Amino acid sequence: MPSPAHQPEDKEISVPSSNNNLHNRNPGYESEASTMEGATFEHHKDSADPTPYDSARHSLERIPSQTRSTNANIFPDPENVVEADMEKGGVAPPHQPPPGAPPGFSPADFPDGGLEAWLVVAGGFCALFSTFGLVNCVGVFVSYYVDGPLANYSASTVSWITSIQVFMMSGLNAVMGRLYDSYGPRYLLIIGTLVYIFGLMMLSLSTQYYQILLSQSIVSAVGMSAVFNSAMNSVMGWFFKKRAAALGIMVSGSSLGGVVLPIMMEHLIPQIGFAWTIRTIGFMFLALCGFACATIKSRLPPRKKPLNISDYVRPLHEPAFVCIILAGFFFFWGMFLPFNYIELQARQQGISPAIIPYLLPIINAVSIPGRILPGFLGDRFGRFNIMIFISGLSGIITLALWVPGKSTATTVVYGAVFGFASGGFISLLPAVVAQISDIREIGTRSGIAFFTSALGALTGSPIGGAIVSSQGGSFLGLQIFCGVVMTTSMLWFIGSRFLQVGFKFTKV
Repeated sequence: MPSPAHQPEDKEISVPSSNNNLHNRNPGYESEASTMEGATFEHHKDSADPTPYDSARHSLERIPSQTRSTNANIFPDPENVVEADMEKGGVAPPHQPPPGAPPGFSPADFPDGGLEAWLVVAGGFCALFSTFGLVNCVGVFVSYYVDGPLANYSASTVSWITSIQVFMMSGLNAVMGRLYDSYGPRYLLIIGTLVYIFGLMMLSLSTQYYQILLSQSIVSAVGMSAVFNSAMNSVMGWFFKKRAAALGIMVSGSSLGGVVLPIMMEHLIPQIGFAWTIRTIGFMFLALCGFACATIKSRLPPRKKPLNISDYVRPLHEPAFVCIILAGFFFFWGMFLPFNYIELQARQQGISPAIIPYLLPIINAVSIPGRILPGFLGDRFGRFNIMIFISGLSGIITLALWVPGKSTATTVVYGAVFGFASGGFISLLPAVVAQISDIREIGTRSGIAFFTSALGALTGSPIGGAIVSSQGGSFLGLQIFCGVVMTTSMLWFIGSRFLQVGFKFTKV
């Protein structure tokens, strides 16, 4: 009897809905169950090609959808759903799109203004008044020490006190910058303020060389570095297009401090003595740094990561960055010589004693617009272009006015022009570093730049004092050295600019 004809077997397979209530939340679309109703697939039991259901090998392969209106197509699975890899019998890793820039680091993410950003600038202004403003008074300290408690020491030996102070404040930025990147500014500001004020109070009790060195050059300088670094790096995180201008406004606080503090010290020391003068300044700084602690904050969260020496070595493989730090070294090598010695040189030259106490305030007063205006010009015409101009102006004006000048008018004019030019350098140096750096590493990279510059500040004044001693008290060699090294700084900035764009006339 002939066998009956083979009848195809129909199997109805319904794909269950991954979300049974999806049609309730998304009207206009049918659920998967209703959409797939009636969908059939033919299956030959004796087929040579086994189906995934009859395969002895376990598979994660999905049944392909036979309709385009299912919710699986309308609402596709997320990218992290694994896909079957039939060749390897395993699971293929999901496709990951290339990561984009982290939020907050794009130039469009920088506020470049607003209440919070300008409060950070205001706090930084107070912080710089209290830290770098006192550094701008180093000439007053040297004059007082040479004529007072340290009269038995040479000017070169005494200048080590202020040189180490400047070195510690700027050089420790390599450490403070790392702490800033890892923990943010809050704790650095609070701890730095307490250490700074403690050092000043200890200075008010000091009478011996080693005591003054420890309290002024070490303890207070460590606190100054923490406050200075936190303010500088925080401002750079809030501004991009207006970064140099914002830094200029903040750094002008140090110039204002350089105007107020020397006059204040010159009048208070004869009346209440050196000890209570320093204590008075300490209490004033405590209030100003307290305001800085309340207003300075980082826009970006800190990134804690283990210490890696390569973070400090990697920037040294960038020729443009190396040129910047060498330029900073040469400029700081000469920049503090006028601040340290212009009063002593003017006194030897026979300038009116009534003018001498105001030479440093004149330098610092003119440096207020000198710190603000170059920042605006740098944002408009290029920060490297303006930096080349002001570093060259500082060196050339020293050789052209301070070296041959013999009159009161020449010395005063030199102080004014030098104050303007050198003020712009302080505000633009972190701006040019940030321009070629990842903002997430700004603490470490600016710390490297300031550390290298601090080496120049550390050795410049003692070298200048040794030159004066070797020439029998003449300041000519010191003046020439000052002008030459600052002009050399300009050449290194030209080199950094050339490595970026060549000699093209463009905004850099």
